[in-house]
Amino acid sequence: MNDTPHILIVDDHRDIRDAVSRYLERNGMRATAARDAAEMDATLATGKFDLIVLDVMMPGEDGLSVCRRLSAEGKVPILMLTALGEDTDRIVGLEIGADDYLPKPFNPRELLARIKAILRRAERTEPYGGALSGRRVAFANWVFDPDRKVLVAEDGSETELTTAEFRLLTVLLERPRVILSRDQLLDLTAGRAAQAFDRAIDNQVSRLRRKIEADPTRPKIITTVRGGGYSLATDVTVLG
Repeated sequence: MNDTPHILIVDDHRDIRDAVSRYLERNGMRATAARDAAEMDATLATGKFDLIVLDVMMPGEDGLSVCRRLSAEGKVPILMLTALGEDTDRIVGLEIGADDYLPKPFNPRELLARIKAILRRAERTEPYGGALSGRRVAFANWVFDPDRKVLVAEDGSETELTTAEFRLLTVLLERPRVILSRDQLLDLTAGRAAQAFDRAIDNQVSRLRRKIEADPTRPKIITTVRGGGYSLATDVTVLG
């Protein structure tokens, strides 16, 4: 059995693909490259990969669309490469399920360090929804089905959750009435330390509130704690 991490690099620039592949291989990893989403899909079907380094700006299906699609399956960690300068553009990738991002141009040593950090986190024994896996829970006027990633209302209607919303709600439901800082929530949901510009958690909370609160402007389920962060202000009942 080969325990060497196998990394898939998806970028439409050949020089970047080749340079990253050579650097990773010199540092004890296996590397395979794909020039676009179509070639990536064909490559993924041929073997197992431990992480995908994914460029945002690509012809055809762009990296954000690819990330959203792959994150829904939740199988392979994703590190996004972006040349976009706006912080909000970078945060979008985290919101739709990327594990980390790195702006271009980047230092290969930093790329390697971030890859290793993601791989270490992927080895943790407690996955998202670990305590809730296979167990439906009730809170407020909702029933959460973690295995299907849906919320069920009292009238039986269902609301689907994005990967980011699912991760955030799972973290909150496993810690009802506990005040969690933005840094803690970002680390628990995105698996990375918060950086000064990151407002990803605020955006995710706002989107989740729009789905579960009767009045998102006056939230009663996910409350804001001044100077602290956020808290799930309701009891949680395990239904089995």
